[in-house]
Amino acid sequence: MLIIGLIALRFLTYIRPSDQTSKQNEWGSYEIDMSSTESTGTHPHRCHQPPAYQAICPLPIFIDGSDLLGSKSGRIKLLEINGLARTPSTGMLGLTIMDSLAWDQFKRNEPIVRSLHRRSALFHSALTSNMLSRIVLLSLLGAVSQPAFAAVRKYQFDIKNVKVSPDGFERSIVSVNGQVPGTLITVTHPSFFVQLTDPSMRRATTIFQATTADEDGPAFVTQCPIAQNLSYTYQIPLNDQTGTMCIEIDTPGITPILRASTWMDCGVLVNPDDPHKSLYDVDDASTVVMLEDWYGTLFIHVILDIDRPDFSVDNTALLSPVPDSGLINGKGRYVGGPEVPRSVINVTRGKRYRLRVINASAIGSFTFSIEGHRLTVIEADGIPHEPLVVDSFQIYAGQRYSVIVWVEANQTAANYWIRAPMTVAGAGTNTNLDPTNVFAVLHYEGAPNAEPTTEQGTAIGTALVEENLHALINPGAPGGSAPADVSLNLAIGRSTVDGILRFTFNNIKAPSLPTLLKILANGASNNADFATSEHTIVLPHNKIIVCHKISSSSADHPIHLHGHVFDVVKSLGGTPNYVNPPRRDVVRVGGTGVILRFKTDNPGPWFVHCHIDWHLEAGLALVFAEAPDQIRQGPQSVNTNGPWNQLCPKYAALPPDLQ
Repeated sequence: MLIIGLIALRFLTYIRPSDQTSKQNEWGSYEIDMSSTESTGTHPHRCHQPPAYQAICPLPIFIDGSDLLGSKSGRIKLLEINGLARTPSTGMLGLTIMDSLAWDQFKRNEPIVRSLHRRSALFHSALTSNMLSRIVLLSLLGAVSQPAFAAVRKYQFDIKNVKVSPDGFERSIVSVNGQVPGTLITVTHPSFFVQLTDPSMRRATTIFQATTADEDGPAFVTQCPIAQNLSYTYQIPLNDQTGTMCIEIDTPGITPILRASTWMDCGVLVNPDDPHKSLYDVDDASTVVMLEDWYGTLFIHVILDIDRPDFSVDNTALLSPVPDSGLINGKGRYVGGPEVPRSVINVTRGKRYRLRVINASAIGSFTFSIEGHRLTVIEADGIPHEPLVVDSFQIYAGQRYSVIVWVEANQTAANYWIRAPMTVAGAGTNTNLDPTNVFAVLHYEGAPNAEPTTEQGTAIGTALVEENLHALINPGAPGGSAPADVSLNLAIGRSTVDGILRFTFNNIKAPSLPTLLKILANGASNNADFATSEHTIVLPHNKIIVCHKISSSSADHPIHLHGHVFDVVKSLGGTPNYVNPPRRDVVRVGGTGVILRFKTDNPGPWFVHCHIDWHLEAGLALVFAEAPDQIRQGPQSVNTNGPWNQLCPKYAALPPDLQ
């Protein structure tokens, strides 16, 4: 059985089905009330940020449904199939998962067979550091031996404000069902649809897809944002995707408000025919490892005012808020704070565990290792790679790795440190942060329930070098070492745009107009059809593209491409490899540059952006308009529906303060 869940990129919450759940139709029902609203203030003693923030950190911030969800009170019903009406006090955020046969029946309004046996469900909810975190789609491995059948499973969740203290410092977040973490949603393989309906929050969602560019989700790229009080259903065919995939929020201006980081990037779709299946015994919710940075101070006012000169110092530097702590599976510690119990991963001797390590941070990178255990890397960003044994690896915002940990039968039953020290620019400016104090515990069955007695220490031995990874399936960069059809140079830098210092690609900030709409409605087909401010690069169909020497004159940046994976022909600091390079969708870019190759076989406007939230908000993004003619007509053309066509008019009609 293919197990799918939604993960909140800040920490995980378990939700139990309602007692009123119908056993006859096998629907899971989840309800809570979000009618209570609250206000909270930032705490000056937690506001150890760079000087430009000191003057505005202590401002009071009100957190309620009106600020974050567009609905000040009322139950939010999170799932609908046939389009339930929304009242002024009720919002809907929906998720429906169905296999391909069920979807065909649903479209024809035929009865849906609901005969599948009850399965437990895990919803890793959208809760987070800087408010509502990104929602991430996670499917975990199960045994898929059942015959194919048509089935639809319906889940209902509620969103409300709760107070949490993952590092011992309490503050409010927007939670799903008021708990941290969450509920497994199971579906059949190989094909299913995910429908997300979200009328109450201005946000877009996205998952790497094969044929539906109009459902990719990034605001001002494939659509306008979903206006308040408006529903929109995403119909997402996952096709043959496997590995770690995500649904993310990409709405410039509110991204870090509604989520803690941009990706995640995060979550997994596991193939029952996984080529690495024989290498591990355990792969479930207990082996998902979420790494994240945590902010005790709320930065709504910082992000909403990101267009102010306060974001830069004398218009010469760009400041990124520094987190207060690092978390592993929702638990961490800050300097001078309480000793919050560490997260624990339980293991049994003689078993092999597949850990899915996800960096869900807004800015921080982590160096992951486990005391006394080696790590066999088998996957990077959803793509299987040849097994590579290392002792540690660095993981950047939005990246995902699967590693196998062998718990030897003769290993001493004890507790071992899981280490993930964090690297973040400006760490020394926040006295709350000890970037080295990011730990969890690997607990052997039979060992005491206690922290390890050994020194915490740091990773030693062999560190992962990205260029040593080799894609397992169909290795080799598109076109090999032959000249590419299109060569692009993308330089990351800082430029003053409209009087404000921004992060830019080639001195241009992120687009603010829906690229797909312009392609479909205005017939845009080449670069001249897009204004400079739209920062769109048109790419021809079925051609080999090389992004030659993507480089950064400042800090390192994890760059993510929607709609594709790419071959990293040259990793940062590495040498070119066209034969069997690593393949992924988020790559670290720095001063010496990287070289990427991919083929334009998936028409659509695809977002390219930095996965550091603050850099994305400061403009570090562009759009590849891939094969505009094929978007308008042909087997991969985009046929928008009525609700999609209403997104832009409804959004444009909103008052400016709600945009």
